Amino acid sequence: MSKKEVLLSVKNMEVTFGSRRNKFVAVRGVSFDIFRGETFGLVGESGSGKTTIGRAIIRINPISAGEVIYDGKRISGKISKELDKEVTQKIQMIFQDPMASLNERAKVDYIVSEGLLNVQKGIARSEKNELVSKALLEVGLLPEFASRFPHEFSGGQRQRIGIARSLIMQPEFIIADEPISALDVSIRAQVLNLMSKLQKERNLTYLFIAHDLSVMRFICHRIAVIHKGVIVELAETEKLFAHPLHPYTRALLSAIPMPDPDSEKKKVLEIYDPSCHNYENDKPVWTEIEDGHFIMANAGELAEYRKRLSEL
Repeated sequence: MSKKEVLLSVKNMEVTFGSRRNKFVAVRGVSFDIFRGETFGLVGESGSGKTTIGRAIIRINPISAGEVIYDGKRISGKISKELDKEVTQKIQMIFQDPMASLNERAKVDYIVSEGLLNVQKGIARSEKNELVSKALLEVGLLPEFASRFPHEFSGGQRQRIGIARSLIMQPEFIIADEPISALDVSIRAQVLNLMSKLQKERNLTYLFIAHDLSVMRFICHRIAVIHKGVIVELAETEKLFAHPLHPYTRALLSAIPMPDPDSEKKKVLEIYDPSCHNYENDKPVWTEIEDGHFIMANAGELAEYRKRLSEL
């Protein structure tokens, strides 16, 4: 990882769906920085708001409060056409379902090059074909696959086509939304290794969204834990696994299956009960409890967490 230069900054993001009467706040008060060249993980159970945050960064979901700063420029809300084009090229997304994210009626050649054709109008066909072949080779697919349709490929191959579609745009930042959850276990490691290899070769920055903490440990430098649209804890990966503080983080970590059957039998599952927090008079605030370790807690909880850390 290069020196800690902030590439993307999310400040007090709020995302709301529905009208006044049926208003639903999916994400509230979310703040974090992503450094250039790192893999930043966003983990939480289904419906916690992970994908909503990713889609808000890439401007699919509008945000109702806060802002998103990319490379020093605000990219949320109304922005110029030039900046919109720059964001489209520099930030790409790999979607969760490789079966649904590819156009079944289009050939791979068109699927991979579609974004490029929108940004570089008037590109020569020979140059486009060369770029498509290069992108397919980079993700471990043969250039001749360009003339085929998506239904001719397996799930793992289709996800590789999705990655090639992102890479051809020469992005700096990729939002990977559960890129392996729809794949077989044997294929998952291949896709993760491919993503790590591409990151080193191209100095890519990832926002990796998932609900599987064991996968996160393998690929992420830092992890933010999200519960019901609020980030409750953020720390370096190993620090989070070694000293989880928030009860929700502890519950998530206790649910990770253990490879040893005896250890798995003896394991004690922690169940998260939100009523363990007493926030009536003492509201929680986002606090850096130790260097690089942030937590959502009130004054009473912070004192308890600091005591726990001092005993380590």
